[in-house]
Amino acid sequence: MSDNVQAKIERLAIPIVEDLSMELVDVEFQKEGKNWFLRVYIDRDQGVDLDDCSKVSEKLSEALDNNDPIEQAYYLEVSSPGAERPLKKGKDLEAAVGKHVHVTTYAPIDGEKTFEGKLTNFDGTTLTIEIKVKTRTVTMSIPYDKVAKARLAIVF
Repeated sequence: MSDNVQAKIERLAIPIVEDLSMELVDVEFQKEGKNWFLRVYIDRDQGVDLDDCSKVSEKLSEALDNNDPIEQAYYLEVSSPGAERPLKKGKDLEAAVGKHVHVTTYAPIDGEKTFEGKLTNFDGTTLTIEIKVKTRTVTMSIPYDKVAKARLAIVF
């Protein structure tokens, strides 16, 4: 999705979501087969339910109809980001300190591009992750500008 379309959708969605005491987590606009899907992910501390998603969908649908920021026909889906929620912004990483995360980098760090472990610190420029390697724990420092993707991870 172009940054311009994403920015327009976010500008419409943020006031709606915040007015309902929720947070806009992510916006995706993707073509799947012949159809386009606009997916809006919302959350709050106690989680969201179907009723929350319906409220946001109804209000956002009305705002999209009035502003018409997307040319082609699409399906609107509003949902929770799920247990393995993406960590896209610095504030998302700050909130994830103490939790288990999965991080991939643009280039290898110490020969690896994938890291999974407990996020112990994020200072705005560096992620510090404790990773279990067999029987020992290794602390990795990953520069934030080298992070391709980050998400919460479920520990089994």
